[in-house]
Amino acid sequence: MTAPAPLVDRFARAITYLRLSVTDRCDLRCTYCMPERMTFLPRADVLSLEELYKVSRAFIDRGVTKLRLTGGEPLVRRDMVDLVRALGRHLGGGGLQELTLTTNGTRLAEFADDLVAAGVRRINVSLDTLDRSRFAALARRDSLPQVLEGLAAARAAGLKVKLNAVALKGVNQDELPDLIAWAHGQGHDVTLIEVMPLGDVEEDRLDHYLPLDAVRRDLEQRWTLVPNAVSTGGPARYVDIAETGGRLGFITPLTGNFCATCNRVRVTATGQLYMCLGGEGRVDLRAALRSDDPDAALTDAFARAMGEKQERHAFAIDRAGAAPAVSRHMSTTGG
Repeated sequence: MTAPAPLVDRFARAITYLRLSVTDRCDLRCTYCMPERMTFLPRADVLSLEELYKVSRAFIDRGVTKLRLTGGEPLVRRDMVDLVRALGRHLGGGGLQELTLTTNGTRLAEFADDLVAAGVRRINVSLDTLDRSRFAALARRDSLPQVLEGLAAARAAGLKVKLNAVALKGVNQDELPDLIAWAHGQGHDVTLIEVMPLGDVEEDRLDHYLPLDAVRRDLEQRWTLVPNAVSTGGPARYVDIAETGGRLGFITPLTGNFCATCNRVRVTATGQLYMCLGGEGRVDLRAALRSDDPDAALTDAFARAMGEKQERHAFAIDRAGAAPAVSRHMSTTGG
């Protein structure tokens, strides 16, 4: 039987990295991500555990070697760990080189040991501030103690943690050096991210948009930043900080486009394959999975997706009141 063809788009970029959302639901309501009264998907629309596994297998068979589980918040899905265990069996000789996830950390204390047992070795945790009142204002939930407990549990379980912090002008800008220093002291890497114009929220993103080139210049006045060419498969560019001994990443979708090396696609919890986070183009994998001939339908869907993957996104935050570049929220697409 002929093996499925690897995924290569029309710009000769090999797709080796899948970000798979298992739910659009989240137990936080971060102001830059979603409105307080967020409307979530009907549960009947979400892929079953078996369908999530079949989609993952189809990507692995076509050359995907890194799989990141996302949400919403992935650990709020009841059967999440069962999926991790099933996918973990593909690590090593089964085609996967890495299985990881992005989480807000609120439930890490409960699941850290299970994740390690299933084969997860590295996770990303979203954390924008260490100030409890600021966290509560940003996330609209007073959950910082649970996140810190989760980080401690992850460290005890042996998980390598990278903190993701969205840099926000006038919100956490003054705290970023302290957050970085604290994280490095805990043995965690940090990546700073520019706020992205995804979905309507209850504030103007221009008010809090903070270009990371400005942040980097400020940090260079404080520390020695040494460029590091390491790649974790994503869009971050890294430096080592001599004084803290830790690694710092920058994800710059607005000030430093990185699309030329894009190796990733995203699948939503409803099975919609988005070839670009910054584009509206999608291919319906759920329909393919539920068709009379899923294998043939998936092959056709993947071919169509590779032919339609755009060269680059067109994110911009340059004027007050501007509509978001993409109408769907980040929690819908998958982080």
